[in-house]
Amino acid sequence: MSARDGRIALKDLSLQDLEAFIVSLGEKPFRAIQVARWLYGKGVRGFEEMSNLSRSFRQKLEEAAWISVLEPAEVQSSRDGTRKFRFILADGEAIESVLLPEKDHLTLCLSSQGGCALGCRFCLTGKRGWVRNLKASEIIDQVIGVRSTLSPGEKLTNLVLMGMGEPLLNYPNVLQALEVLRSPLGLQFSNRRITLSTAGIIPEMVELLSRRNFVKLAISLNAATDEQRTELMPINRKYPLKDLLSACRKVPLPNRERITFEYVLIRGVNDSPEDARRLARLLKGIKAKVNLIAFNEHPESPFRRPPDEAIRNFREILMAKGFTAMLRQSKGSDILAACGQLGGKAFEDSRTQKEKEIIKP
Repeated sequence: MSARDGRIALKDLSLQDLEAFIVSLGEKPFRAIQVARWLYGKGVRGFEEMSNLSRSFRQKLEEAAWISVLEPAEVQSSRDGTRKFRFILADGEAIESVLLPEKDHLTLCLSSQGGCALGCRFCLTGKRGWVRNLKASEIIDQVIGVRSTLSPGEKLTNLVLMGMGEPLLNYPNVLQALEVLRSPLGLQFSNRRITLSTAGIIPEMVELLSRRNFVKLAISLNAATDEQRTELMPINRKYPLKDLLSACRKVPLPNRERITFEYVLIRGVNDSPEDARRLARLLKGIKAKVNLIAFNEHPESPFRRPPDEAIRNFREILMAKGFTAMLRQSKGSDILAACGQLGGKAFEDSRTQKEKEIIKP
């Protein structure tokens, strides 16, 4: 929980703790519902906007609490309609969120950490290293901040935690943010419209899967052998494929539910027909579907995107083995907003901000 001059940051409270806090101010529990609706439904920036609360109650709130706000420092627009939002946090760190246009709705890709500690070789964010975990409020405020920029005809319906960072290494704050994002008193997103992507942090992954119908899960796999996956994703040394997939097999899923496995196709590394056949053998017996992602090139990586024919062949092999295999269309690559490209500009801004603070008189 963060504080400013001894005051509580309301959006860093769970909804249950928000009620307890309101009661501690001498107010009735139902007042917490009113406050939550102003915070999340209306996205207010100050207590004076909470017009159905008494002046004395608003004064109590002003003295004891504060409302966090994230406003985009920059918005970049891609040729395909994708928008990348850069937010500067209170301590000068920078994060990025990406708004993805779909046929009849919008999907927002959220960051859960400043940077990332996993160091996946194909990911630009990982090259920058880990800075810190985001607070629950900083995750929630990405949604509120982006939502405030939308035009009346635009509708944000889907959220994916696939931005900067590994969500399950910030599990308590991510879980608290998800509760608010899903709650009727919070931002009211359907659990079926929220997806969390993980590199496979097994203990937290199993705990999340045990929360039936909580959110959808996507596992970043990217290889079909331990040797290959460890080379691409060092986390595989701690959570190797055998343990990761064993955990997936043991978790009971509802009849129509599937675990999504994400597979970034990299030319000459993991895109051969034999790689596809190994992947099919590896996933046998798991209620799975596969999202194939052609590698999104960026200047700091030696990796390249496979030819279209190799991508088609890989997908066809999986489908012939009975798997649902989708080719995910990357968006926003011209503004470094596609999968694996986030973080470059954000970290330059963080570093510049810190340098300014060091040299200021």
